[in-house]
Amino acid sequence: MTTPTVLIHRDQELLARAVAARLVTRLVDVQAARGSASVVLTGGGVGTAVLAELAESRARDAIDWRALDIWWGDERFLPTGDPERNETGARKALLDHVDVDPARVHPMPSTDGPDGADPEAAAERYAAELRAAARPEDHGPVPSFDVLMLGLGPDAHVASLFPEMPALYEEERTVVAVRGAPKPPPTRLSLTLPAIRAAREVWVVAAGGSKAPAVRLALSEAGPMQVPGAGARGRQRTLFLLDRAAAAQLPPGIDRMSSP
Repeated sequence: MTTPTVLIHRDQELLARAVAARLVTRLVDVQAARGSASVVLTGGGVGTAVLAELAESRARDAIDWRALDIWWGDERFLPTGDPERNETGARKALLDHVDVDPARVHPMPSTDGPDGADPEAAAERYAAELRAAARPEDHGPVPSFDVLMLGLGPDAHVASLFPEMPALYEEERTVVAVRGAPKPPPTRLSLTLPAIRAAREVWVVAAGGSKAPAVRLALSEAGPMQVPGAGARGRQRTLFLLDRAAAAQLPPGIDRMSSP
């Protein structure tokens, strides 16, 4: 796994704006090199704020939205359009405002989908969609995502991988159903750590003082079973994109850069 680099911004607003700008640059560069790109979105306050900043950015049209595959790292297992779903927030903040190819937008299944209220079947359906999208050069059952964005919870969870829950022990499946999550709603779908680690770049985005202890643990030598964020690493690059409050308790020896 790659060693994380920490980038610190003054506050959450500047963090969201900077991550949006960085995402434009990354996706444009990948599309220039290969013709298409892929991104995995996250929900939560700062994740949605990044998408809203991207929607407002003058640079957004530099991205060829028709040549972008859009995935999700986790989802609340609720009906389509439920305001608690990450997909709903992403569509409202960004996707409804850009010319995406609907066939290249890959939301996780909902309770009103073909599998009904069976989260295990829904997880397998999404895993099958990922397998179908993987190319020989990806060398695995999921695409080598160009950017996979994650939030970080105060308990250091990423996606819907919560500390010491069974999903963290998964080594083969790429998508799992999560039952009994410690924050509502209790039933979710989530990529597993093997799927997350298939990404070329993993970006962990966190803001606020409540996240500072989790950031410290995720950048320490902690094990991912107790600290899921410690297992979120990209194959080529891992970035922790933080505001100053979230970066207040960084462990010593961490490679970091600060913006004004």
